[in-house]
Amino acid sequence: MNIEHKIAIITGASSGLGAAVASALVAKGAKVYGLARNITKLSQLKTQLGIDFVPIEMDVSDYDAVTKWVDETFVDRIMPDILINNAGVGSFGKIDEMPTKNWLKMIDTNLNGMYYITSQIAALMKKKGDVAHIINIGSILGSTSRAEAAAYSTTKYGVQGFSEALYQELRAFNIKVTCFNPGSIETDFFESSGIIPHRNMLQPKALADTLVHILETPDNMLINEITVRPLNPKRSLTT
Repeated sequence: MNIEHKIAIITGASSGLGAAVASALVAKGAKVYGLARNITKLSQLKTQLGIDFVPIEMDVSDYDAVTKWVDETFVDRIMPDILINNAGVGSFGKIDEMPTKNWLKMIDTNLNGMYYITSQIAALMKKKGDVAHIINIGSILGSTSRAEAAAYSTTKYGVQGFSEALYQELRAFNIKVTCFNPGSIETDFFESSGIIPHRNMLQPKALADTLVHILETPDNMLINEITVRPLNPKRSLTT
C-alpha cells in the first residue's frame, strides 16, 4: 500500500504507541483520525502534527458513540483505508483481589471496543473495494502469560483469535488483517504491576516504523501475525 493520501483511524492515539503511529503515518502523507478519551493530549498531538491529524474524543467501548461517529464521518468518497486497533487498558493483580470493575473495563475496551469499531469499518472497506488494512495491537501476553496477568492475557488471547478469524474472513475482499504482538514498551502501561519503564524496552517510534513497513508491503503480501520483543529486556545499569 502507498500510504500517501490514505485515510487512517487509530484508537488509543493520545500517547505511547498510538501517538507514535499517528506521527509516522502523517509523515507518510496520510490523513489520520486519532481516537482517545483524553482530548487534551490529542489536542497537543494535533499541534505537533498539523491539519492531517484529526483528534476525536472517543471511548471505543461506547457502542453508540462509535456508531454515531462512523456514520457522520465516512460518507460519499471519504472512506477509511487503515484501521489500527491500539486502544487498550491493563490491570494486574491476584485473581482473588482484583476488583470486578477492572476485569469489565478490560473486556469492554480491549475486546468489545475493538469489535464495535472493526465491524463497522470493515463494512466500509468492503464497500470501497480497494486494498485496505486492519492492524490489531495484541501482546506477547496473548500467546504466553505470567502470574497476576490472567485478566489482561484473556483479552489479548482474544485479540489473537479475533485477528486469526478476521484475516481469513476478509482476505477475499482485499482487506489485510495483522495481529501485531509487542513485548514490553517504554511507556507507563505496566506500572500498575510494578514494572517501571526503561530504555531497554521496545521504543514506540521503532514499533511505529515497523507498523508502517507492514502497511507498505505489496498488495498481495500479507503479514497476518508478528511478534516483536526487546533483545535484552533487562534494565541496564545506565538506564
